Parts: sequence; structure tokens; C-alpha cells
Amino acid sequence: MKRTDYCGRIDRRHLDRTVTLAGWVHRRRDHGGVIFIDLRDREGLVQVVCDPDRAATFAAAEKLRNEFCLRVTGLVRARPEGTVNAALVSGEIEVLAHEIEILNASATPPFPLDDSENLSETVRLEHRVLDLRRPAMQRNLMIRYKAAMSARRYLDELGFVDIETPFLYKSTPEGAREFLVPSRLHHGQFYALPQSPQLFKQMLMVAGFDRYYQIVKCFRDEDLRSDRQPEFTQIDIETSFLDEEEIRPIMEGLVRRMFADALGEELPHPFPTMTFADAMRDYGSDKPDLRVGLKLTELTDLMKGVDFKVFRAAAELPNGRVAALCVPGGGTLTRKEIDDYTAFVAIYGARGLAYIKVNDASKPNDQGLQSPIVKFLPEAVLRAILERTGAKDGDLVFFGADRAKVVNDALGALRAKVGHDRGFAKGRWKPLWVVDFPMFQQDDATGDWAASHHPFTAPKDGHEDRFSTDPGNAIAKAYDVVLNGWEIGGGSVRIHRPEVQAKVFEALAISPEDQRRKFGFLLDALAYGAPPHGGIAFGLDRIATLMCGAESIREVIAFPKTQRGQDLLVDAPTPVTEQQLRDLHIKVRPSDAIKA
Repeated sequence: MKRTDYCGRIDRRHLDRTVTLAGWVHRRRDHGGVIFIDLRDREGLVQVVCDPDRAATFAAAEKLRNEFCLRVTGLVRARPEGTVNAALVSGEIEVLAHEIEILNASATPPFPLDDSENLSETVRLEHRVLDLRRPAMQRNLMIRYKAAMSARRYLDELGFVDIETPFLYKSTPEGAREFLVPSRLHHGQFYALPQSPQLFKQMLMVAGFDRYYQIVKCFRDEDLRSDRQPEFTQIDIETSFLDEEEIRPIMEGLVRRMFADALGEELPHPFPTMTFADAMRDYGSDKPDLRVGLKLTELTDLMKGVDFKVFRAAAELPNGRVAALCVPGGGTLTRKEIDDYTAFVAIYGARGLAYIKVNDASKPNDQGLQSPIVKFLPEAVLRAILERTGAKDGDLVFFGADRAKVVNDALGALRAKVGHDRGFAKGRWKPLWVVDFPMFQQDDATGDWAASHHPFTAPKDGHEDRFSTDPGNAIAKAYDVVLNGWEIGGGSVRIHRPEVQAKVFEALAISPEDQRRKFGFLLDALAYGAPPHGGIAFGLDRIATLMCGAESIREVIAFPKTQRGQDLLVDAPTPVTEQQLRDLHIKVRPSDAIKA
């Protein structure tokens, strides 16, 4: 018989019906004459009962082991009183087996598939096919699927058209490192895998398609973290004839619909909006986790005249900052906990973590404040610190003093970590729009300017005049969507006039020759009546990770790479034959020759 339904969908509605199910043995339990099988498929589990009255069926059940693949036909009946499992959809019923067909036996799995929390990720990735059978992974991928389908439905309803763009693209070495693909037909020449379809979707706007979207693979050959993969998936969107105030509500609606359809969760409406400058000042990050209410306090102006060299030197740097983080009740932190936080901020380049414990703010500073740095700071400055931070008895104040980037990175990360460690995180979902990003950011070492987002982002009206005189204060029509401290989407209004695009390239020191060589096709397209346009790209992997409550995007990708960019299941990357290299006109140099 053909399968009549999924295991995880069988419930009281099926009572007294005969069903045929197919799946895998999750567990087998022999209770002295009666054998119970938990049969599993992608929708969940159902309990199958095998009794000795049906000799052939019982004999088949005796042979079963975990992960055997079966087809079972049987009668749905109510479970005996006291055996109901409220955690399962099928928890009120069981299937009395009439027939069991073993479709395939299974070797003993290398690890249990019952959601054990202590599984080695390496072993899981080496046996990813089995890992994907685990209920937790099945749930993750089904949530991802529901989110992707929700996005498609929403965008289709609003008239967006799904258009594919090429994977074999032109190398334009800006930003992240590219994956290169050698051409067999064109000796010595290479394609690049796209980091995004950015320029193609802009040209689709020039071509008149008005509203475009694509759920697309993108590629970056960069060092990996928990929220990065060499290949990743984004929901790529572009639209014409709308400004940023009109684009953002549409995209906000998309995120809200995805969470409602995939999780049944309602996100706040509308999303709050915060400028980049305010986010960096108050949270040290352009993707703050607003579940943590703690904020940084600006102290740079206070420290310019103090004798304490660490603070004064940072305050006097052109790009320096001194800031504080007040931790309510932090006076109870032990020395070891403070040392652990000091080691944590060192990851972000901080050379130390000064602090003051407020024991009794009513007493003189040398009696009421506890810290090695108290003796180096005037009483008026200490009082101002307490006033600005709002520190009370029993609180602790951490300090960061360095270049602004180091302070922001270190204290911004510390704010989130302390907030979660000490129970200050409140609320389930805290979305945010971050807007008004700087057009350019300067390299501290070289002084060169780079695009903060990408060089095709439009400046705020009137700000293009600042490119040559004050590029650091030119603001972009750029916007990011942040959720619980993760950037889940980034976009902007694009440049649609060739002369403005040329000014941005000039500010980035891209010569006219390089402009033509790298982006001539875009400049030519813009010259033919390009409409105002803008869009966004959402990271589907990151959104799914948040939805699933996972720690890494590897938990929501069917076949991910490791942090070293390896696929342990298929053993990639691997060497290729000498003939394959000759066909591509490539010779591999030994690693010692490269170092030399």
C-alpha cells in the first residue's frame, strides 16, 4: 500500500482508521511480549504497537534496530489511560501494527539520533545525512523552508518578479576576497563567483523590471565565524521609483510576515529607527542587541585634562574615545569574573579593562570607590562619572579608552555579554532599523577611504558636495535591519546618475581607467535613463538561525562548511588531476615557493 499520511500528523482524527506509514525506527522497546516502535519521519513520531497475535508482524518487529527503514500498516487506536504523551501531536494515539515491511536495514549509526546535546560537530558534519535525520535538524530546515516560502509569497503579492542572475561573473576585487573560476576557453582569464547580485539587480532596474527579487547563493572567500559561510543565501530585492522612507516599510512587512508564517510570532510594529551615530554612541555597535537595556556613557571630554595617561592619551587622539559601561549590581563581580571580562575585550583589541566599584557613593572617593585608578582621577571627575553613568551603591563601572573603533568594538561586545550573563536581557524579539550610515570609512593605518556599504550607495541629498572636502561627514541613504544583535538585512538607495557615481569613485581613489575596466557596463547602463532605485538583501541563513534559536548558521544549512571552509561529508576541497589543471592552463605552485 502507498503511504496515507506522515507519522507526525496522526492524531485523534484518525481513530479507528487503517493507515499506512513510512519512516525510520527512532527507538524500539521490547516490553516482555509487546514491542513498541517509535516510527519517525520529517513531521515527527508515532508509536507503533506490535503484539504476538500477529505472528509475521511480530517476527518482523523482533528484527528491527534503530534507523531501519519501514513501511507499517495498522489501526489507529487511543492510547491506554496514563500513557498519553502531551509533547507529541500523535501523543493521544498509537498504531496497532497489522503489517511491517522492512524497506531497508541500517548499520549501527555512529551517534544517537535522539537530540543528544554532547555530539561532536565534526562527527555530525562527517555524517551529515544522519545528522539531518535528527528531529532538531528536521525542525530547523522546515522552519527555514517556511520562512523562504513566506518571503516568496509576500513579494509575489506585491508584484516583485523572481529573476535569476549569473553565477559566473566578472572579478571586481573590492571588499571581501572573491572565489575565482578559471576559464578553459579563455587562456589565463577567470570568472568570479558573485559576492552579491548587486550590479545585475541595478541593471534590471534600468531595464525596466521595476520590482525584482531572488533567493540566491552568494560567495565570499573570507575567514569564517558562527554567522559566516563561504557560500550563503540571501533574499535579494530591488525596486524603482521609491525613496528610503517608502522602501523600509515594505521590507519591514516582509520580516514581520516571515516570522508570523514560520513561527507564529508577531514582531513589534513598527520597528524603531536609530541613526548610526546614536547606535555607536550608546551601544558601541551598529547592530545593537536592544534586549539588553544597558548603554555606554561618553567621557571623552572629561578626560582631556586628567593626569591618568591612559585616559588622557585616548581622549586627545583625533579618533579617540573614552567611554564607560555601568553594570547595575556589578559590585558583586569577583576578581576572576572581572579578569574573564578583561580577556574577553582583548579579543576586540582592548589593552585592558579599567573599572570602579561603587561601594558607598556618599563617602569620599578614596573610601566609597574601589579601584586602582581612583587615585589618578580628580574628585570632580569621579563625581562627574557617577553622575553621567547614574552609578549607585553596589554598581560597577567599566571603562574603555583607545581609538574609537577599539572602544566601540570592545565595550559594545562587553555590554551585550554582561547583559546576558547577568540577566539584563528582556523581551524575545527586538528589531531595529539603523539608518544614516556614513558614506565612507577611513583606514586608520593608511588614511585611505573605503565605502561603508558599497560604492553604489547614494548620498543624502546635498552630501555629495562633502566628498572632496569632508568625506568623513558624508551620510548615505543606507539602512540595516537588526534583530537581537544580528544584522539580518542591509540595503540602500542606489546612485542612478552617472555623474554622482563618478564622484564616489573619485572619492575612493578609483581612477577613470579602473572605473571603465571594472564598472564600465554599469556606467553605460546608468547613462540610458536609469530610474531612482534602491533595495536590500536579507541573510536567510541568519534569519533562520534566529528563528531556530541556534548558535550558528551551520545549524540551519543542510550541508555547511566548517570554520576552515571544508565540507566534511564529501571531503571538499580536494586536489584535481594534472590533466584537469592542464585543460585550464593552471600550474599549482608548492606552498614553500609561495612563501619564498
